[in-house]
Amino acid sequence: MSILDKIKKNSSIKDSSILSKSKFFTEKDMIPTPVPIVNVALSGKLNGGLTPGLTMWAGPSKHFKTAFSLLMAKSYLDKYEDAALLFYDSEFGTPQSYFDSFGIDTDRVLHTPITDIEQLKFDVMGQLQNLERNDRVIIVIDSIGNLASKKEVEDALEGKSVADMSRAKQIKSLFRMITPHLTLKDIPMVVVNHTYKEIGMFPKDIVGGGTGSYYSADNIFIIGRQQEKDGQEVTGYNFIINVEKSRYVKEKSKIPVSVSFDGGISKWSGLLDLALESGHVVKPSNGWYSKVNVETGEIEDKKYREKDTSTKDFWSSILDSESFANFIESKYRVASADIMQNYEDEE
Repeated sequence: MSILDKIKKNSSIKDSSILSKSKFFTEKDMIPTPVPIVNVALSGKLNGGLTPGLTMWAGPSKHFKTAFSLLMAKSYLDKYEDAALLFYDSEFGTPQSYFDSFGIDTDRVLHTPITDIEQLKFDVMGQLQNLERNDRVIIVIDSIGNLASKKEVEDALEGKSVADMSRAKQIKSLFRMITPHLTLKDIPMVVVNHTYKEIGMFPKDIVGGGTGSYYSADNIFIIGRQQEKDGQEVTGYNFIINVEKSRYVKEKSKIPVSVSFDGGISKWSGLLDLALESGHVVKPSNGWYSKVNVETGEIEDKKYREKDTSTKDFWSSILDSESFANFIESKYRVASADIMQNYEDEE
């Protein structure tokens, strides 16, 4: 018996295994969404997507945080026909019609109202303790930013107006307790949070709830927004997904997503500028776009207006291109280079 087999046998932890054979790495799930640029934000790859663990969408009000969360929930439910959505609700601002607009079957959603952080912590821990690794569940919390602590509620009932110093500790405790279970049980959790402006000469957006989410999250996205106008009429929004933290994507990356009032999330958001940068698309004249055969360098004769590029016909060949996929990964994905290589080269 090798020493490795011996210490494995001696371990009191049943999930101990040889790293190269560990199910926590070799069987890691990935859920693609139908929007390629969102997959890039989540994983650094066009064909990537949501992984088990904690993903947080943060931003001011009306910044599409719940919508991005439901997009991922819908993708998960589509991949697994027996899956369920556990939806913790502290804001009560998401009517059934909003789920319907994403094509989510509300008979597969357990809506769980929550009023304080401790209530959420006890319930979600109870759920995770009783779920098995092959139980297909995605958890959405909407939102952690709007949740009071139990002490804050009790102080209000007693007529006390004092600062609550326990809230950040409770949020840190919540994430500290649940994070290992998400990986062990192969469960994705999506959390909506709020941001506030840091005090100072050059204020930046800060994610609410203290440092607990930063320590525990796999992904933290802060959403920015600009109006899209047709003349004076607002027709939608251009959102920027700012990658604040990620295990897969280069931090501080900025990823654009467009949303129109009449069409919802644009499936082809952000891709045109990337295709121009990679050389898969060119502008033969002002206001016109043409595709390029990158192997031969030939420019296709057919020209498109920008609005006509938002079709499957335009993008299918580019998205199937290995060179475009490699360009995206080199631009956004965290490299997994050999850390020791530089030291060995110096010897």
